[in-house]
Order: sequence, then structure tokens, then C-alpha cells
Amino acid sequence: MIVDRQGRRFRNLRISLTAACNYACTYCVPDGKRLVAAQDELSAEAMVRGVTYLIEAAGIERLRITGGEPLVSPKLEPLLRGVGQLGLADISLTSNGQLLSRKLPLLLEAGIRRLNISLDTLDAEDFRKIARGGDLASVLDGLEQARAAGLKIKINMVPLRGQNLVQAVPLLEYCLERGFELRFIELMRMGHLARDPNAFLQQFVGMPELLARIGERYSYVQAEAPLDATALRYEIPGKGFFGVIANESVPFCRTCSRLRLSSTGWLHGCLSSSNRHYIGDLLDKPRHQALPALQRLLVKALADKQEVAFSGGVTVMKIIGG
Repeated sequence: MIVDRQGRRFRNLRISLTAACNYACTYCVPDGKRLVAAQDELSAEAMVRGVTYLIEAAGIERLRITGGEPLVSPKLEPLLRGVGQLGLADISLTSNGQLLSRKLPLLLEAGIRRLNISLDTLDAEDFRKIARGGDLASVLDGLEQARAAGLKIKINMVPLRGQNLVQAVPLLEYCLERGFELRFIELMRMGHLARDPNAFLQQFVGMPELLARIGERYSYVQAEAPLDATALRYEIPGKGFFGVIANESVPFCRTCSRLRLSSTGWLHGCLSSSNRHYIGDLLDKPRHQALPALQRLLVKALADKQEVAFSGGVTVMKIIGG
């Protein structure tokens, strides 16, 4: 087991199935261009081997499939089929939900029972401005179908000053009514926002302000969450739960257990680090050759983690998964 001096190890793996995305969200890409699949992306079979090796080399227990947007990728079905046979404690998926109603039968057949859906507003006009693509009605329809199918759903919202902050409480109420758990995600200093601190500060909304807004409408108490959880979790008695991923206000680096694998075969141990470690060439090697080399790279990836707080990074978030 690979453990650092703070007792951290990799338990949770996020794999970016593809860099392609049918949105171009303002907080993710600066120019409004939708991201496309890289020419050198790993095949589904190579990704399954990567997950297999990482389970053995790092002790990975839980897997989240992300993107870009995983539901646009033709690799989704073979990947789900492969990782579903690896004995992981949990496999979940993060999506913008645009294609959810179309892909729901595949997800259910593959045994996916948990979804995180990005939804930044319930206002159709603001939705188009932020996502720069997609259709709100299609997302909401997909959510209702997933809910009816019994999936456990979390909604991810990035509050942005001057864009969707007024939607924080209405979106919370929408989630409470449906049994969804809303996660407010503080804006991250990633990609173009790491290079333009003024743009970041103009849009950033911190946890204290969010909680104050919610407190004007509801009474809430802090709830329990796993030690390595990224979110501070709260309960509105008799209504439900919500959380805040407060990477700026209340950093969680000291307990982070996340490892990311990009669609092009690079391991990222920390979003705040520009370091990355290529494992694509190891995935064609037999286990006895691949594992020792992989473990050496994992030691380096774990050392990339921040000791105290997130400090930002220039990598575009969509390329390495949310």
C-alpha cells in the first residue's frame, strides 16, 4: 500500500473517458469552443486494464467515470462492461445530463446506481449562457426518468456571481422536493481562471455567503460525512441534505484520496499540481512488468498532493475529469 506521511493514499479513481464535451461552460473553457476527443485517447480496453492495474497497485476501491462528457463517447458501453467485472465497491458516473434519457437503459443494465449531474440553474436562458450548449428541458426530463428508475442522484452546481447565484435556493428546493442531494461547488482556480485571477475573484462565491443565503430560508445542521469526503454536508431537518465542496473556504487537501486518469493515459495526483505521469505505455505490458513501474509513478503522484490547501492549476478541468 502506498501511503504518504499524512496518512493519505489513493482510494478513489476518476477516469476521464473522453475530453469531448457537448457543452462549453464558462467556468471550464474560456473561448466557448466545445472540447473534442483527443487523437491519442486510450481505448476502452486499455482503460479497463488501467483500472485493473490501479486496483492492485494503489488499492483503488471506488471508481467515478467522468469526461469531458462520458455519455457522448462510444467507449462508454465497453468500459462499463469491463469495469463492472472488477469487484469495485462502487462505480458511479458524472454527466451534464443532456443525453441521460437516451443512455439511461445502458447505465441501468451496467449496474450504475449513482449519478452526479451538473446543473447550474433552472432558468433556461441562463442555462444556455453558462453551458453554451444543450437544452435545460432535456436535462430535467432525464433526471425525472433516472429518479423514477431508482437511481441515487446528486446535483452539482457552481455558484457564479452575476450569473446564477440567485438560483442557489430555488435549485436547492428543486432537489429537496425530489430527494436529490445538491452539492454547491466553489469555483476553482483551474485553466483560464488560474491565469486570470481577476476573472476568478469577480465570479467567486464562498461557502459563508452560500450558507447565509440558505439560512434566510431554512434552518440546517451539519451532518456526518466520510473522512475523505470533499463536501461538508448539511441536513435541513425533515427536508433533506445538501453539501458544499468548499475548496477555497475549507480546504480538504489533508484527507484527499483521489487519483485521476485522463483519457490520454496520464495520471494526475492533484488538481493543484501541473505534474502528470504517463501510464499509457504500461497498459500494453503484462502485469509483472507493468505493476512495479506503475507503483513508482504512483509514489510520485501521491507526492504531488498539496499538504494543506488547493492553490489552483492551469490544466483545463474537463480534460482530467471533474
